[in-house]
Amino acid sequence: MAAVRENLETAPVSEKLRALLRIAGQVQQSGRAVRVEDVAAAKSHGATDLELHDTVLIAALFCLYNRYVDGLATALPESPDYFDALGARITTRGYSMPPNGYQPLQAGSKPA
Repeated sequence: MAAVRENLETAPVSEKLRALLRIAGQVQQSGRAVRVEDVAAAKSHGATDLELHDTVLIAALFCLYNRYVDGLATALPESPDYFDALGARITTRGYSMPPNGYQPLQAGSKPA
């Protein structure tokens, strides 16, 4: 992930993923920034219509979420442990709410 963030063009990812990530970056700027050539390039590397759809949808939704959170001046925990714990929970439990909610996580304990 760090290599992708540092330089997408040299990151060790497939050409299909690189093409889809380029499209996601364009969506971040504007949906109209996605060009026909970019879609064709992704398809030439094996991207399906569903993968293109999901790429655009996910990128657009994260733009919405970021603007929503920023617009509400949301305060985030300062400790990276909070985000590490959330990432671990999402990859093992999915997005369902822990039985005891998020309060223990916000207080610094490990999620259930």
